[in-house]
Amino acid sequence: MRDSLTHKIAILGFGREGKALLNFIKKDPVLKKEELWILDKNPLTIIPRNIRTILGDTYLDNLFNFDIIFRSPGIPYTLPEIQKALKKGVIISSGTQLFFERALGTIIGITGTKGKGTTSTLLYNILKRSKRDVHLAGNIGKPALSILYKLSHASITILELSSFQLHNLPHSPHIAGILGIFPDHQDSHKSFKEYVNAKSHIALHQRPDDNVFFIARNRYSRTIGEKSKAIQFPLVFDSQNPFHKEIENALCIPGVHNKDNALLAASIARSIKCKDKDILISIKKFKGLRHRLEFIRTIRQKRSTLSFYNDSASTNPGTTIAGTHAFHTPIILIAGGKDKNLDYNLWKKEINTRVKNIILYGENRNILHEVLKEKGSHLFIVSNLENAVRKSYELGLLLEGEVTVLFSPGAASFDMFKNYEERGDTFKKIVNVIK
Repeated sequence: MRDSLTHKIAILGFGREGKALLNFIKKDPVLKKEELWILDKNPLTIIPRNIRTILGDTYLDNLFNFDIIFRSPGIPYTLPEIQKALKKGVIISSGTQLFFERALGTIIGITGTKGKGTTSTLLYNILKRSKRDVHLAGNIGKPALSILYKLSHASITILELSSFQLHNLPHSPHIAGILGIFPDHQDSHKSFKEYVNAKSHIALHQRPDDNVFFIARNRYSRTIGEKSKAIQFPLVFDSQNPFHKEIENALCIPGVHNKDNALLAASIARSIKCKDKDILISIKKFKGLRHRLEFIRTIRQKRSTLSFYNDSASTNPGTTIAGTHAFHTPIILIAGGKDKNLDYNLWKKEINTRVKNIILYGENRNILHEVLKEKGSHLFIVSNLENAVRKSYELGLLLEGEVTVLFSPGAASFDMFKNYEERGDTFKKIVNVIK
């Protein structure tokens, strides 16, 4: 029987964030005394010795028996089992919440549907060049708790925040940056409204002396920003603005959306007294992130020159639309993947008219084919990614001049791959063996 003075706590989901939570709990003078359990769906999950576990299909059973549950981002807050536990009085927290409650210094949070990682990394580069004590964590791949003990009152932490990390978060950052918000994760959120509501927590709990920067052209970003109690900075990229023009001239990565990303990063940096010189040099040196409109190689033939780009981080229809508008050459688009119940009808009118051919693969290829059937003879279905790349090469040889082969799936990767990184790496390997 456990000591009545201790609490029964659980780490729900033992992935990257779950492991960071365990390391934190082991060091925390209060939490390390509690009765700790680890719950995970994978029965083969390797757990350190002397820790109680519930693994496999029953891992969500009886959550109401715990006092505190730390939910990993991959576990939806809306799960019936979690909601039942809440009604029984169980405290549902997370590594992100713990970080907000314990962190020293200034927290900058960045969210949006596309561009979070790019903007967060660019802002980090600017602050690093400006000699600030800056740290980058969150959805970008480094759990926030893993940097907690490195922070001082002078530290600045940039957190890339997903809807799963923000869902029901009772805290907001000192400085919030909100990029464009579009439908996504409909397989995990009950509705787009719920998805936007989860995102809104980035500004919902801000104070009057906090700051919120948002892309004003996007109605959802604007609505979230305008409801904040913080000082508001609506942003609209304007090439007639001298500073905006300097950003545009310095930017090396393709895509209209990257102008918004750079503007948001530059505006936040300016607000904390970074010099324009450091901002513009950082933008000029920034080559983008892997799997985000990432240039792979160029193949020159007699009639055409094919340039291959990897945009595997594209997991929703809006990101594919943005990807096609990033180029001024004829485009061969490769798309498709795991179905997430998303609406692809916008593709009919919003995909760049320069798209000459579309090659579809993956679980949702027939759904996409139905939406795009007006493309007729310029629409192709293949069985896998390798065949898609081979087909793009064949089609590219039939065109003349500069041609862009864009892999921008617009769908999740889980039908054939572990994650979008593995999918993108696979694409690159296939492209690099073409002769």
